[in-house]
Amino acid sequence: MKQQSAAEVLVNDDFRAIFYGKFYGVLRWHQLDHIWDMVKRDIEAGWYCYEIGKTPPLSLTQGEEMVVFLDQLDQKLRETHAEDYCGVAYVDDLDQPSFIKVFDPKSMGTSCSIATSGPLPEWVICKILPQDISDKEFSDVKPVKFKKSWLGNLFGK
Repeated sequence: MKQQSAAEVLVNDDFRAIFYGKFYGVLRWHQLDHIWDMVKRDIEAGWYCYEIGKTPPLSLTQGEEMVVFLDQLDQKLRETHAEDYCGVAYVDDLDQPSFIKVFDPKSMGTSCSIATSGPLPEWVICKILPQDISDKEFSDVKPVKFKKSWLGNLFGK
């Protein structure tokens, strides 16, 4: 029997707590490769792929659809952030991820920016049902108006 992660047993009301909880920066591309491998090993369990600014998904992404999503997202990240470091993804657990935030490299700003709150991620990939991050009750951070979606046609729900 597969052991459930903490995020898997939580209900939707805990999405906010996890979203604002502790995350580890994925600083190197090989670390991101490892994260994607861990997600792909757990692919049949299903993941929610939430593009911020759109309606949160109600159904899981599984199997080949998830592989295609991850491969296209990875390719786009590497094309738009052509650096020798990653730094565009954050994860709740580096070895058993259950909640991943992926930022648009063009909308992250700089580490020395002075702001009361940082930008929102472009994507949340998680095992619990996402809440609408643009909802005023969820956050007083306004979603960044992104350019045309990286993968909008793939998951234009």
